[in-house]
Amino acid sequence: MNQAHNSPDLSGSSVINEASVADAEPGSLHALVLQSLDDDQAQEMVSIPLEGKSSIADHMVIASGRSSRQVAAIAQKLAERIKRAGLGPVRIEGLPAADWVLVDAGDIIVHLFRPEVRSFYNLERMWGFGEVTSA
Repeated sequence: MNQAHNSPDLSGSSVINEASVADAEPGSLHALVLQSLDDDQAQEMVSIPLEGKSSIADHMVIASGRSSRQVAAIAQKLAERIKRAGLGPVRIEGLPAADWVLVDAGDIIVHLFRPEVRSFYNLERMWGFGEVTSA
């Protein structure tokens, strides 16, 4: 994991990487999100730093689950952990089908996909960072 993908942003620095808990500030919402996803065996986690580039959030995290059931479970556990930690309210969209679930935790937006759906929408590319290949 933690393999950097060299997709330049406007300043020319790397902006997208396969996410690992070691990349996040300890005790932060970002670290909690990455740890939760890792604990629940999310696949191909990618964190896109948005701070200073977008007002919607500081980070966008994208990950995959092996099935709709796993995607839903990952999202629900993540929301519970964030609430338990007192890190703010959480909104979840897309649970009924669980092909693509959005978890809005304020400063962190998490997109959880089934692999086929992730490949189809390719959010990494939509944000101008190219396609991410797994390690």
